[in-house]
Amino acid sequence: MLAVLAAISLAGAPPAAEAKQAASSSKQRTSKAPVAKATIAKAPAARTAAARKAGLAKQPTARAQRAQSARVATQAQRGQPARATKTVAARQRGDRVAGPAVRVTLRNQARGKAQLASARGSSARASAVRVTAAPRDFTPARVSIGQAIGLHATDDPLDLRSSVALVVDQRTGAPLFSKNAQAVLPIASITKLMTALVVIDSGAPMGETLEITAADIDTEKNSGSRLPPGTRLSRGEMLQLALMSSENRAANALGRNHPGGLRAFVDAMNTKARALGMPDTHFVEPTGLSSSNVSNARDLSRMVREALEYPLVRQFSTAPGLTVDTGYRMVSYRNTNRLISSPTWDIGLQKTGYISEAGSCLVMQVSLDGQAVVMVLLDATGPSSRFGDAQRLREWLEHGGARAAPMRTVAAPSFGS
Repeated sequence: MLAVLAAISLAGAPPAAEAKQAASSSKQRTSKAPVAKATIAKAPAARTAAARKAGLAKQPTARAQRAQSARVATQAQRGQPARATKTVAARQRGDRVAGPAVRVTLRNQARGKAQLASARGSSARASAVRVTAAPRDFTPARVSIGQAIGLHATDDPLDLRSSVALVVDQRTGAPLFSKNAQAVLPIASITKLMTALVVIDSGAPMGETLEITAADIDTEKNSGSRLPPGTRLSRGEMLQLALMSSENRAANALGRNHPGGLRAFVDAMNTKARALGMPDTHFVEPTGLSSSNVSNARDLSRMVREALEYPLVRQFSTAPGLTVDTGYRMVSYRNTNRLISSPTWDIGLQKTGYISEAGSCLVMQVSLDGQAVVMVLLDATGPSSRFGDAQRLREWLEHGGARAAPMRTVAAPSFGS
């Protein structure tokens, strides 16, 4: 009976009891909710701690940024402008100011960037040193043909700077000194001696006026000239400028105004060379700017001996200077051979030359102790070396070197034919 009454009592419980039971259940659910909330709240805290350990931080939210701005304003009102200004300036730079972990990270990043920049600067300075410190045996980009084929390796007792040298008796042609005399090389403006012989042989009047045109401008080496197109000079003046000062436009104008034109002039140059017994000589133009104008010392000595028979060549090649009227202004020229102005040298004929392929060149007829000799110097290593070599050869001759025994050295390979 008692069990039945208890069951009825429970089934028919009043609403207050139900409310009490519901309240108890609600309280249990409510007490569980904060626990869940606390558990959820712990998750970002744990992540933030992990981020701090890794040296990272989460980007602050918009709400956190607004709170930070409010704190900055409050600090400014409380008399803390320095901290506020620093924070605002940092925010203007885009820095993260959410917490100490962020500031530590930024400092580490800045330090790393500075170290990287320093390392790069050191590397760049080291590279610059490596680039500018050239080795002692650095070879220039452009060398002469004689240097390229090893002519300068030939030893001689006079230690000449010219890879090719020849001294012959003017009257007999007998060699007195010989170094690589058979090597065929570009001869640069020594070419103009043959140009002069052909001009004079043509019988063209020396007083005839010739004009420099655009056709005379050098397109081979792009060399300059003080004779602009439109300059009008006599054939004699142009011949003297070509021999004395190696004026290229004047030499080309002489060939261009030859009967039959420039091609006929070049043909006449080669015909003259064959007639003089110069088998290793060939010309393609009248100035010497082309490296295809080639010869050897032996052939050139024959050409010099022939040129001595032409009074105009002797006169024009040894003149100290000439002033001409180009129609635009007066222009003064000087002899390219500095030995002409020396009172200790008795020079009857001379011609200088230079292009990079030929090196510095010089041919001369000189009188030494009553003996007339012809000197040929090719492929000197510098503009002054050829004159120094001429002086060394002169001293050797004056001290009886040739009378003791003619000097000969082994000829090296030749360039061209």
